[in-house]
Amino acid sequence: MDPLSGFFGSLIWWLFFLYLLLWPQMQFKSLQISRAKLLQRLSRKRNSTVITLIHRQESVGLFGIPFYKFISVEDSEEVLRAIRMAPKDKPIDLIIHTPGGLVLAATQIAKALNDHPAETRVIVPHYAMSGGTLIALAADKIIMDPHAVLGPVDPQLGQYPAPSIIKAVEQKGVDKVDDQTLILADVSKKALRQVREFIYSLLRDKYGDEKARELAEVLTEGRWTHDYPITVEHARELGLHVETEVPSEVYTLMELYKQPMKNRGTVEFMPYPVKQENRR
Repeated sequence: MDPLSGFFGSLIWWLFFLYLLLWPQMQFKSLQISRAKLLQRLSRKRNSTVITLIHRQESVGLFGIPFYKFISVEDSEEVLRAIRMAPKDKPIDLIIHTPGGLVLAATQIAKALNDHPAETRVIVPHYAMSGGTLIALAADKIIMDPHAVLGPVDPQLGQYPAPSIIKAVEQKGVDKVDDQTLILADVSKKALRQVREFIYSLLRDKYGDEKARELAEVLTEGRWTHDYPITVEHARELGLHVETEVPSEVYTLMELYKQPMKNRGTVEFMPYPVKQENRR
């Protein structure tokens, strides 16, 4: 075998391997730069500090392996840092897209947002469930897409909602359940009380004492399943102040959080050809 041919064959193989290794990272870096430019433009337009808390499935590792994200302590550290660095006399726009996550992390973010001296606005382009809803309740304004949803804020213990654990013990009777279930019920009562009191503290100044207690009760009592979608109309029926003027840049931003390529193509559409329609 020609040594030169072997050398070029090995070189081509290594270049191909490096391409597979580095290409997803290069794509991700390009997306980060595009996001930063768009966030800067949105910040200037709204005269605010713009922060994102967006959890989507992204392919950023070797071979585009997808990662699933939820509100974590690391998220709360980053968001708290961003809020701390924001000018005290300027509004904050927090864009949220999340299925929820740790109550501890969501509570930290909500508290920091609630304490910001200037106006705070949470923007929900698609959904902000569970902990995402908790954060949204802390803002002065909740801005949702007309078809976006929030969700209940009842605490979960493992795979079960706290209200359901309490209800199961009440229906069966404390003398007919084991010690572990009784302990779970006790912890559930504490978790429910803690979340309910925190929501009340977030809403009291904006809604008044009576309405704040009512909303805190409704959103935590287990009236619905944990993934129940609270639409804009339903949120307003409950008494939440919700607006629907989502900035166009937010929708563009969401396009820059790509799904893994193997999962693309489920939905496609062709924009209506307005220019062609107007031609004479």
